[in-house]
Amino acid sequence: MMRIGEVATTLKISADTLRYYEKIKLMPKVHRSAGEVRCYSDKDLSRLRFIKRAQKMGFSLQDIAQLLSFRENPQKAKPNVKELAHHKLEDIELHLSELTTLRDELRLLTNLCGASTDGCPILENFEGETLKP
Repeated sequence: MMRIGEVATTLKISADTLRYYEKIKLMPKVHRSAGEVRCYSDKDLSRLRFIKRAQKMGFSLQDIAQLLSFRENPQKAKPNVKELAHHKLEDIELHLSELTTLRDELRLLTNLCGASTDGCPILENFEGETLKP
C-alpha cells in the first residue's frame, strides 16, 4: 500500500488530481487508513498508470472511463475499443497534418524574415491568410 503523497511522487500526478479521479469515479473509492489517509494498492497503481497512458494518447477522461469499463470484458468490448481507438487515431492524424502545415508556414516566414529589409513578414502574416510553401 502507498500513501497518496507517495503515489503522487511516483506517478508524477498531483494529489489533487488523484482526489479528483476518485470524485468523478474514474478511480473506485480508495482504501483509507485509520487516519483517513488514502492508501493505494498495486491494483490502484495499475489503474492510474492505465489512465496516464490513455491521457498521453489524447483520450479524454470520458473516453478513459469507457476504456476502463471495457477492461471488465476485453474480448466482448474489442470492437468498441477498436472504434474508439480508430477515432482517436483520426484525430491525431488530423492534428499532425495541421501541425505540419503550421511548421512549414513558420519555416517559410522565418526565411522571409531573414531576407526582408523592411517590415516583419512574420507579424504581417498573422493578420493574413495561410501561406502556401
